[in-house]
Amino acid sequence: MLRWKESRKGTSALLIKGARRVGKSTLAENFARKEYKSYILIDFSKTSKQVDALFEDMMNLDMFFFQLQNIFGVKLHERKSVIIFDEVQMQPLARQAIKHLVKDGRYDYIETGSLLSIKKNVENIVIPSEETRLTLYPMDYDEFCWATGDTVSSEFLRQAFEMKHEAGNAVHRKWMRDLRLYMLIGGMPQAVDAYNKTNNLQEVDNIKREILQLYDDDLYKIDSTGRASQLFAAIPGQLSNNAGRYQVSSVLENQNAERVSSVVADMVDSMVINLSFHANDPNVGLGMSKDLYRYKMFVGDTGLFVTLAFKDKSYTENLVYQKLLSDKLNANLGYVYENLVAQMLKANGNELFYYTFPTENGKHNYEIDFLLSRGNKICPIEVKSSGYRSHKSLDVFCDKYSSRISDRILLYTKDYQQDGETTCMPVYFTQFL
Repeated sequence: MLRWKESRKGTSALLIKGARRVGKSTLAENFARKEYKSYILIDFSKTSKQVDALFEDMMNLDMFFFQLQNIFGVKLHERKSVIIFDEVQMQPLARQAIKHLVKDGRYDYIETGSLLSIKKNVENIVIPSEETRLTLYPMDYDEFCWATGDTVSSEFLRQAFEMKHEAGNAVHRKWMRDLRLYMLIGGMPQAVDAYNKTNNLQEVDNIKREILQLYDDDLYKIDSTGRASQLFAAIPGQLSNNAGRYQVSSVLENQNAERVSSVVADMVDSMVINLSFHANDPNVGLGMSKDLYRYKMFVGDTGLFVTLAFKDKSYTENLVYQKLLSDKLNANLGYVYENLVAQMLKANGNELFYYTFPTENGKHNYEIDFLLSRGNKICPIEVKSSGYRSHKSLDVFCDKYSSRISDRILLYTKDYQQDGETTCMPVYFTQFL
C-alpha cells in the first residue's frame, strides 16, 4: 500500500479485494489514519440516499467535493487526503466515478470490496482502468504468529528452512503445535481476535460459524438457486472422498462441472474458495494445460474449513478439534492438511495445480497433490498428514517426467530430512515454497 501511495502519486486508485470479514475495511482505514492528514470513509453498505445521489452526476467535481466534505464534516487537503470507498461493489456508480476522480488528481482513493465482478455489480458501468489491485488473503502463518504475540518464530522458521536441517525434537514439536493451533483458528481477524481475548476455542468456533453464515448469504447472491451454497458446503466431503477431482454430479443432481462453470467462477471471485486445476500436461507453463472442468476445491481459510466440516455438530463433537489438539489426526482427516497447504501456497502467490495418472494395473490413480512451476522446471509436492515417509506417487511421477523435475517434496508432520532424492519437509515450511 505504501509502494502504491509513493509511486503512483494519485494516478490510480488502490482496489483491495478479498473475502468478507478478511479485514479490508480495517486495513484501509488504519492506513488512511496513519498516512494522510485527513480522510473520508464512505461505507456503501450503509450510505444515505444523499451520499448515493452524489455519484449520479459527476460533471461538477468542485460541487461534489464541497458536498462530500460537508456531509461527513471532514476537510480534505489537496494531495494530503484520501477518500475510501468501502464495499464499493454495492455502489457501481462510485466505482465508475474513479476514472474521473483520479484524472482530477486532488486526492487519493482506496476502494475495498468483495464479489467485485458479479454481473449485477458491474452491469451498465464502465470499469475503470485506473485501478491498482491488491488481494487481501486471511492472515498467513507469519501474520498469525505476530497477531498472537509470537514475534520470533517467523525468523527462526525461515532460518531453519534455508539451512535445510532438522530442527530437533523439542523445537519441531513446538512448531507443529503452533501450526495446529493456526489450523484450528485460521486467519480471519475476528477469529484470531476472539482467541486472543478469550483463549477459548469454542468462542472462536462461534465466530467462524457467524462468518460461514455470511458467506452462505453471499453465495445465494451469486446463485439464488442455492447451487453455489451447496457446492461450498460439500467441500470437506469432496476432499475426504479422495476422488481426484470435485465431483459436481454427486452434489447437484443433473449438473456437471461445465454447467456450473459460471457459478464456480463467481465463487472464485468471492474469494471464499481456492481452486486447484488439473494440469493435463505437467510441464512449465502449467496454466497452458489446465483443465477448466477438472479441479479440486478448497476453503480459502483452513480455520473456516475445520468448522465447515462439522457445521452440523456442536464444537464439543468436532473431531478435527479433538484430533488436532491431541496430535492424533489420522489419515482419514488428512484432507485438513491438504486444505492448509493450498491456502499457504495461494497466499504466497502460487497458482494451484495438481496431476493424476493411472497406476500400472489401471485400477487406481497416482496423485501429485500440488505442482509448482519454478524456472524451467516443475516442483511436485505430495502431502501426508502423518509422519509416514512413503511417496510412491512422487517416485513414479519423477521417473515418468524426470527431465522436467527440479525439487521433489514430501510435506508431512515430522522433522526435516532427506530421503534419497525426495526432500521430506515439515508442513510449516510450505510458506517458503
